[in-house]
Amino acid sequence: MSLLFEGLPENHIEELAGIAIENVYGKGETIFFEGDEGNGFYMVGEGKVKIFKMSPAGKEHILHIFGPGEPFGEVPVFHGLPFPATAEPLVKTRTLFFPRDRFTRLVEANPAIVLKMLAVLSMRLRRFATQIENLSLKEVPARLAGYLIYLRDEQGGSDEVRLEISKGQLASLLGTIPETLSRIFAKMSEEGLIRVKGKVISLLDPEALAEK
Repeated sequence: MSLLFEGLPENHIEELAGIAIENVYGKGETIFFEGDEGNGFYMVGEGKVKIFKMSPAGKEHILHIFGPGEPFGEVPVFHGLPFPATAEPLVKTRTLFFPRDRFTRLVEANPAIVLKMLAVLSMRLRRFATQIENLSLKEVPARLAGYLIYLRDEQGGSDEVRLEISKGQLASLLGTIPETLSRIFAKMSEEGLIRVKGKVISLLDPEALAEK
């Protein structure tokens, strides 16, 4: 079903599939709003979902982007508080929804499920900690370089990566503005670090990028 439940016995997978509710959302529809009741968690089946918060001035700040097989909105499963941010598809997206009450009953009977889930969430926390460090301690060029290296690893290790979000969304994710991001892309291209062709970015000098 996903990395979240990888390695579980087949009967546990079947039980999880039995409580999952499939939904399809169009681009720009809202899956849940910040403050909505945390009545379960979701998993991306197909597509991409952005998790974001709005500033008091109405500016959107993207926190995370999740793709196929990745869970989101799972924290309320453990504490029952409202969703802390808003979820919206970037493209037409199919999700699986796991209602909190039914999932809780299932893991009470099968503790191995939640132990596996906690292991995956621990890995995610480490990733988020790195993201917070990048946003708070590093300049924007280093944030972009780190993201491109992350994409390389995420997409199988090739030095040619595909940017699956718009540059405006990437700017929001990196905590900057599109104009600044465009200048950094141009400067990295001039320095021979990358080559940009549409949404495909060739990492010409990954070692130098990693040292940004």
